[in-house]
Amino acid sequence: MKHEIDLNTWKRREHFENFKNFDEPLFGITVRVECSAAYKNAKALHYSFSNYYLYLSMKAANEMEEFRYRIEDDKVFCYDSVGAGPTIFREDETFGFAYIPYNEDIAEFMKQATTEVERVKAERGLKFPVAGENIIHYSTLPWADFTSVNHARILSVGRSIPKITFGKITRNKDKMWLPVDVHVNHALMDGFHVGKFVERFQELLNQR
Repeated sequence: MKHEIDLNTWKRREHFENFKNFDEPLFGITVRVECSAAYKNAKALHYSFSNYYLYLSMKAANEMEEFRYRIEDDKVFCYDSVGAGPTIFREDETFGFAYIPYNEDIAEFMKQATTEVERVKAERGLKFPVAGENIIHYSTLPWADFTSVNHARILSVGRSIPKITFGKITRNKDKMWLPVDVHVNHALMDGFHVGKFVERFQELLNQR
């Protein structure tokens, strides 16, 4: 479900009008989050760690209205929830697209994620399991401890869908660090909102 934002009363109306027609309206930041506590939690619960931090990032994003805004036909809508569209790496060194709806119940989310990952790994080629806007595009590059990310994309399509990329986990003594890149549409949010997302994601990762 979604509801339309009244642009006449929206506090970001002028920001929206200013940025919505930019050739490149997306901006991005890359940070490192500390994830040692989350790793221990995932292992104790027998969860895939990558699915575990995917869930936590989705929880942080769904808690923030700005990450659920989408531009459709020059109107702004807010979805009740947004799912994940992650890339899944296969043994033949290709990848496929998955779709995992957000479920606040972590056990249910993990079941859905496990089933979906297995499905994509068993297939070949590129398939797009969902065509809606109520999604966040996720990628994982576990081979690189990157400091920035740029995306290949069609500028006229999916301009308001956030893109979140995870990188290679590194260790420093008893700490584990995960690079995270977040790209969002400047017509819908600012650096402040991305910063709040990062803060919340880190809080969730720290929970014991």
